[in-house]
Amino acid sequence: ITIFTRQLATMMKAGVPLVQGFEIVAEGLENPAMREVVLGIKGEVEGGSTFASALRKYPQHFDNLFCSLVESGEQSGALETMLDRVAIYKEKSELLKQKIKKAMKYPATVIVVAIVVTIILMVKVVPVFQDLFASFGADLPAFTQMVVNMSKWMQEYWFIMIIAIGAVIAAFLEAKKRSKKFRDGLDKLALK
Repeated sequence: ITIFTRQLATMMKAGVPLVQGFEIVAEGLENPAMREVVLGIKGEVEGGSTFASALRKYPQHFDNLFCSLVESGEQSGALETMLDRVAIYKEKSELLKQKIKKAMKYPATVIVVAIVVTIILMVKVVPVFQDLFASFGADLPAFTQMVVNMSKWMQEYWFIMIIAIGAVIAAFLEAKKRSKKFRDGLDKLALK
């Protein structure tokens, strides 16, 4: 979308007509799905639709803000200027998304490593201490007994843990894909 907007704005500033600009941009796109979208928009505009109404037929690609800004540019007669502004906005938005993803990689990596280390400790180290405490013949403190019990459970039911972790990850990814409210909540959490 960002590339499409930037290229179309540049062509319109150079005096290339809108419909011809669609053709040129479509030829240069590597993504065949996006090429079909651009050619579909071109067909709508050639059929008499406004650029903004043609964009609104592809809501999965062009959000309401994008369409409204294009409509404003069409009505004011400054479409190329508005496309340039939208391109700048989209470029900055993409840059921000990349920065957020990069910033989130470190905490996610730390969490994954911490989980792996905890599992290794529970499965390999705690049983050694359990045998050591058992050789003393003394009762274990409540917290230590709880850790030992968790270790036994993890050793016996490791497959349930793997299924549960997989289910949680799958549910998270599905919710992220389907729910805008969930994505917005994640964004707010990430920006705190």
